[in-house]
Amino acid sequence: MTTPSNERASLGVIGSRGYVGKELLALVEGHGGFDLRLSVSARDGKTPADIAAEKLDAYVLAVPNGQSAAYVEAITAARPDAVIVDLGADYRFDDAWVYGQPERLRAKIAGAKHIANPGCYATATQLALSPLVSLLDGPPSAFGVSGYSGAGTTPSPKNDPAVLADNLLPYSLTSHIHEREVSRQLGCRLFFMPHVAPFFRGITVTVSVAFREAHELPAIDALYRAAYDAEPMVHYSKEAPLVRDIAGKHHVAIGGLDVSRDGQHAVVIATIDNLLGGAATQAVRNLNLALGMPELRGIPQSEAPLHAATS
Repeated sequence: MTTPSNERASLGVIGSRGYVGKELLALVEGHGGFDLRLSVSARDGKTPADIAAEKLDAYVLAVPNGQSAAYVEAITAARPDAVIVDLGADYRFDDAWVYGQPERLRAKIAGAKHIANPGCYATATQLALSPLVSLLDGPPSAFGVSGYSGAGTTPSPKNDPAVLADNLLPYSLTSHIHEREVSRQLGCRLFFMPHVAPFFRGITVTVSVAFREAHELPAIDALYRAAYDAEPMVHYSKEAPLVRDIAGKHHVAIGGLDVSRDGQHAVVIATIDNLLGGAATQAVRNLNLALGMPELRGIPQSEAPLHAATS
């Protein structure tokens, strides 16, 4: 489906009251190419059949994991050519859906009908690892720390201020869904160790890799430059990116690259706003590509890329 430049695509957002849903609505309102016809919470009482009956051009599902299937079935039956972007994990392992990571899969996303939006940790980790996959000797390790907005609004220890105060809470230390997601997408096993911290938004991932052969820092730095210098939503710099600097931003920041003296080991850091670059912003980019609009339409571009900082 390609939307003519002088027309707006009708859009529905299901799950608009959650943290990500609210960010998504703000982007949609400033986009200019969407006609927001439907904005509902899963608790509003509208059934999947009610939502599908709107027969809109596109839908974004921002509902909890495990709840997307009924909406997808109803929408597809009512309007087979509708674009559906699922922000949950339900279809990230389904080959019938396109995985919506633009830097890696832009050509496949363009014109796609069913797009599985990547997870926030998975986005940051994939982009940090992708330039190095062909060099790896064994599984890389990723130590991740997320703000508690990543745990959603349903009360749990992972978003309980009393539990998180002056604390760092580890959880799901093996077989986390984002560990499996990255492994599937990059074709390499990953060891991922997530934690929750007492700040609200933003994540940081420190990725440690071993190389089959020795490589010097300038050569590895060149791989990142080649991968991301032309990518406006990835800012690569010499300095290690900080969580406080990514909050409210739409890009992924990668930096702090270091290589051991023997050239066999490297560490790199990625940060991302889990609600924006890791969710809502990426969903808008996927909608744009699927509907034939410019990929970055509606995405604020207030921050200049940091490539110059590495020179």
